[in-house]
Parts: sequence; C-alpha cells; structure tokens
Amino acid sequence: MTSTPAAERGATTEDGFLGGRLRIRQPVRGFRAGVDAVLLAAATSAQPGQTVLELGCGVGTAALCLMARVPDLTVTGVEVQPDYAALAEANAAANGMALEVITADLAALPADLRQRGFDHVIANPPYYDRAASTAATDPGRDVALAGDTPLADWIAVAARRLRPGGQLTLIQRIARLPEVLTALEGRVGSVVLRPLAPRGGRAATLFVLGARKGGRAAFHLSAPLVLHDGPVHGHDGEDYSPLARAILRDGAALPLRD
Repeated sequence: MTSTPAAERGATTEDGFLGGRLRIRQPVRGFRAGVDAVLLAAATSAQPGQTVLELGCGVGTAALCLMARVPDLTVTGVEVQPDYAALAEANAAANGMALEVITADLAALPADLRQRGFDHVIANPPYYDRAASTAATDPGRDVALAGDTPLADWIAVAARRLRPGGQLTLIQRIARLPEVLTALEGRVGSVVLRPLAPRGGRAATLFVLGARKGGRAAFHLSAPLVLHDGPVHGHDGEDYSPLARAILRDGAALPLRD
C-alpha cells in the first residue's frame, strides 16, 4: 500500500452539511464523509436527554448532524485514527457542540467506556471485507473502508454498549446484509430495514437498519428511500427526491418504518 505524504495527510477542506448549518473540516486525501453520514444521523430515533455512542465517528459528521436535529443529547464518539478524532473534536467545537471523542480501537475500548450503557449506538462500519478487497492507497481511507475489525465484531460491541431497550442504528452495503443479520441474531431484535436506492427502478445499494436490544417484534422491511429523481444523474447534484432533499439540506428525520 502506497502511503500519502505527510503534508497531504494534514491538508483539510471545510465542507457544508445540512444546507450549510454545519461546517465540517475533513482531510483532502483519505476518507471523506458524505451523504451516508447524514442518512445515518437522520435514521437515528434519539430523543432529547438521551445518550448516544457512535462507533467509528471519523471527523464527527454523523454525530454532529444528529445533534443539530435533536437537542440536549449526550453524545460520545469512538475513533481509532488520532488525526480523525482530533478533527472530530475541532469540528464539534467549531459548531458549538459538546461531543466527547475517545481515541480507541473497538477491540480495546477503555475500561470506563465498557462500563457505560447508551440509549443509542450508531455506526457506519467499513463497507468492504478486508479479505476480499484491495487496500486503498491512503491509510486513513483504507481503515475507514475496510479496516481490520470484522463486521460481526462491530455489531457485537455495539450490542454490548446498549442499555436494555436501547436502539442500534447502522448503515451498510446491501451486499453485506446477510452478514449483518447473522451478527444481529441473539443480540438485538425488532429489526427494521430500509433500503436506499439511487433512483427509481434501480436496485438498492445501501440500507439503514434499526434494531432494539431485547426487542421481539417481527422483522420489518420498509419501502426503499429513493435518493434521486429521474433516470440520469444530474450534474448539478440537485436532483434529490423530496425526502432525500429534506434530510440532506434541512436536517429532517428518516423514518425507518413506513
């Protein structure tokens, strides 16, 4: 794997999210947060006064989008890469939000964090299986997209950090849905899944999923959220469907159950 030069690794851009309500600084090279983080935050059914843990928080985009929509949350983010964790802390401060950021590997969480329970755990685990993918040239991007922690371990850690009745919310590729459902079994229940389709008439490529610790309700498959209107991608990027636009531009919630 070819490493990105140190000077490039330190370079950042400042990008607007939620129609410019949030300003997020993130690396020029490496993993960059986008639509997926906003959708994850929108699908999280947190209420004021609750506690939220994000596993793999990156530069803090999903956590901050959630805090922008729901007031009075206590949010903790765990990030293995120190430079991304530092950006998450800086982004929270720049946007006037209180985000606790812990630099740690999921496989070795600090003892005090392992004693805490949360009302919600959210995550965007790496989309690709390390054993079946080619490493990215940038180390930060490689960790975010594949990483070394198996998908099942992400879910196991998330379930352990949930309080009884707590809610797990995650976003992942459709191709990894069988792995996710297998890992959820025996840990959480009342699974609700909403596919994410790029356009009407096209197969979903991602999904967002909610599950409750101790839940016993039957599995529910909702209709897909169609992200873009029309058959062809618009060059101006403004061809989002009405619900997708409300989520991405206005910070609206994404109901998982239709």
